[in-house]
Amino acid sequence: MTTAAPGSDLNAVDARVFPPSARRGSRCGELKLAGIPATELTAKHGSPLYVVDEQAARDRAREVREALQREAARVGTEATVYYAGKAFLCVEVARWMDEEGLAVDVASGGELAVALAAGVDPSRIGFHGNNKSEREIARAVEAGVGTIIIDSEIETERIAAAASAAGRRQRVRLRVNSGVHASTHDFLATSHEDQKFGQPLGEAPRLVEAILAHESLEFVGLHCHIGSQIFATDGFRESARRLLGVYPELERLVGAPIPELNLGGGFGIAYTSEQADEAPRIADIARELADIVAESAREFGVAVPKLAFEPGRSIIGQSGVTLYTVGTTKEVALAGSDAAADPADLGYSSRLYVSVDGGMSDNARPALYGADYQVRLANRSSDAEPALVRVVGKHCESGDIVVQRDVLPGDVRPGDTLAVAATGAYCWSLASNYNYVPRPPVVAVREGASRIIVRGETEDELLAKSVVATLSP
Repeated sequence: MTTAAPGSDLNAVDARVFPPSARRGSRCGELKLAGIPATELTAKHGSPLYVVDEQAARDRAREVREALQREAARVGTEATVYYAGKAFLCVEVARWMDEEGLAVDVASGGELAVALAAGVDPSRIGFHGNNKSEREIARAVEAGVGTIIIDSEIETERIAAAASAAGRRQRVRLRVNSGVHASTHDFLATSHEDQKFGQPLGEAPRLVEAILAHESLEFVGLHCHIGSQIFATDGFRESARRLLGVYPELERLVGAPIPELNLGGGFGIAYTSEQADEAPRIADIARELADIVAESAREFGVAVPKLAFEPGRSIIGQSGVTLYTVGTTKEVALAGSDAAADPADLGYSSRLYVSVDGGMSDNARPALYGADYQVRLANRSSDAEPALVRVVGKHCESGDIVVQRDVLPGDVRPGDTLAVAATGAYCWSLASNYNYVPRPPVVAVREGASRIIVRGETEDELLAKSVVATLSP
């Protein structure tokens, strides 16, 4: 959807989409992040550039953790909040999350290595994945990872063997599919029965029996993830009810209350100003989730379990901004039939294609999921008449779109700096070298200072990976 219409303030920076520190400076109206002008950041670190507001990320992490733990305590239990590292993980970000009291969720041996390098207590790490290798499992067990999530029956045997060899009793959760699917993009769906993650809920008793057969394993509860970019708690309500409905049978097998329940994450954020009116408040989500679990536990006559959650996007997403430099612009007339087919384009007779120096290699989400983003002119403000724009990348691909539709001042031109909001999650994580474009660096900003937390790549580094093979006679 278009995020601004004719007559709107095209220089406005929406604090519900951009980091709270983002604001226009008095000189030329340049966008500043944590007090640093956008052009100063690109001059120092290059363009395109991922920028993460450290204070915003820390504040949000603390807000989410405190809300979920406060509401859990209200219904007589506890909550552990894992930061879902898949959203964006590097040593510095893992350290921030650890210092703000969050545990860390990893989904590969590489992510585990990052969390350990950051000094995260292994007992506060959860290890996910539908195809964890025997080597990864052994490494996690030996490192003392607190909980490994079992995704398939085969993994039960592998984890048990690794724990036995290490002389440890490994805590495990069983990932199940509740059959509840939150309203989201099909590729983001992670709770259908017919998909690669987890096991059908009806299989839980049999699979828990298999876990209990191994002295080296300690079963601590079920895990379920119902989707991503979720704006309502209805799906969580039904999923929690179905999961807790199985707990009485599991308690009979175990001979004791099941201590934990992990409801996953997937809390949504606003990518545009229009979404901001619908995006949920974490305080409301936390209150509703706590009530949902308490009510379901009473319904099925089980103790309220300790809760675990795995938010990622909702913690790091809004703290990130990507800066680009405009290379070319191209105006394309909109045919009447085309405009009528897309109501968001009504009122404009043409679309301005604005090409930037990045694209789908640094933000694959528009191509993968049709994701919406908001863009603002960052090196200056402008009173020019509005233009309907599509911000596109430099890649040899028609689907190389950064911002499908927004409105910018019509005088946007080559050399301008653009800022795309809410790129903290799943942008660097999904980045590629398509067309041999080096990945940009990631810079953290805080209190007027910037520092690189992930080095960017160079063409020489990419070339160094190529091997010239000589065939033996």
